[in-house]
Parts: sequence; structure tokens; C-alpha cells
Amino acid sequence: MKKDIHPSNYRLVAFKDMSNEEVFITRSCADTRDTIEVDGVEYPLVKMEISSTSHPFYTGKQKLVDTAGRIDKFRNKYAKRAAK
Repeated sequence: MKKDIHPSNYRLVAFKDMSNEEVFITRSCADTRDTIEVDGVEYPLVKMEISSTSHPFYTGKQKLVDTAGRIDKFRNKYAKRAAK
């Protein structure tokens, strides 16, 4: 393994999803200003607007889009031009 290729501030960091208050801890070298205490240990804190715990794709609460209606509308609109 090569020496001196990793950042010097690579450490455990707490990431907090601000939409649902979920906190998870992982290694990161992200710059932080805030700290948070989790289970009696203080970690640097990175605040996020959305994570896998609140994103609709991962939670299964997706908003369905009516794509079939749009396709039919497109075909009807341009069918008149193709007929000419």
C-alpha cells in the first residue's frame, strides 16, 4: 500500500438527516463545524437534507407519474403531422 495517499483528517463522522432526524456514523474526511454526542461519544457533524432513510426511492413512498397519458398525448399531437 502506498504511503501518504490518504487525507490526514479521515475519521469517524456523524451524518444527520435533517428531514427525519436519523443519525448514522461512518468514516469521512468532510469538513465540519458542528459536533454531536451519540452514545456518550462526541463526533463531528455533517447535516444533510436527504439520505437513504428519507429518499422516496429507498423508502418506497414514490410518487407515480402518469407517463402513459403523456405518451398518448404526444402521439395524438404528432399523428396529425405524420398523416399530411
